[in-house]
Amino acid sequence: MSLRVTFLGTGGAVPTVERAASAVFVNREGDRFLFDCGEGTQREMMRAGTGFAVDRIFVSHLHGDHVLGLPGLVQTLGFNDRTDPLTVHCPPGTDDHLRNLVHAVGHDPAFPVRIEPVAPGEVAYETDEYAVRAFETEHRTVSQGYVLAEDDRPGRFDRPKAEELGVPVGPKFGRLHEGESVEAEDGTVVDPEQVVGPPRPGRKLVYTADTRPRESTVEAAADADLLIHDATFADDMADRARDTAHSTGREAGSIAARANAKRLALVHISSRYAADPRPIRAEAREEFDGECLLPDDGDLIEVPFPDAD
Repeated sequence: MSLRVTFLGTGGAVPTVERAASAVFVNREGDRFLFDCGEGTQREMMRAGTGFAVDRIFVSHLHGDHVLGLPGLVQTLGFNDRTDPLTVHCPPGTDDHLRNLVHAVGHDPAFPVRIEPVAPGEVAYETDEYAVRAFETEHRTVSQGYVLAEDDRPGRFDRPKAEELGVPVGPKFGRLHEGESVEAEDGTVVDPEQVVGPPRPGRKLVYTADTRPRESTVEAAADADLLIHDATFADDMADRARDTAHSTGREAGSIAARANAKRLALVHISSRYAADPRPIRAEAREEFDGECLLPDDGDLIEVPFPDAD
């Protein structure tokens, strides 16, 4: 069950040659999502080879470097003969602005585009296996992050034990693993608890977008397998981070450590660090002992299950 993350745009408000505006592409076993859609996102999708088959877009806030790629992408999807609806999730009170953006320059999409506000704490999208919910962030406008959290998986099936208890090899193994009691060959009843271990946790992916360090992020990212956090500045611009409601790499590292996250990806890198962004990661590593990533545009990472080792 794959969970792949492609960093399409890792730059700040001003793009550079190396870093485009904010966009993260997530592919969970064929369910394809965009988290933000900054200017040039569709070109970055072509460069990274993600394809345009996007099911949903999760918008964090309405600053241009997070949404100005939306009208161009919608038009390209129409040119590619898309007919399936596209759902765009957004913070409360921003839906009318997004509708106007989608219809920029008088363009009417060739397929349904549904704009659905979701408040922090609410579930934006849910399936039988996972949910995406919003959480509160702190920026200079209405903003929020998103958590993709998978449900627990069934525990490991102990086949030798099942055979020892007389369960015939075949469909009854699957029924036991799904939580159903079955009858052994001698007529005794075998319960799932006898042959199935404790539930195994699913994966958690957290995307903050632009934000100051917040307790709400620590709570949302608790035990996250991957935390994608604003790290616009290094320590030398800490005052600027506070003034513009962004975070430094050190602050992102502190949040990741407090949340007990396994991996931290630092994004929204200011153009001030175009020549050398490494101090941002170095300072984050002073606070966070887990794996600390400074992804480039186009980088793809696989998020493993917590028990993959």
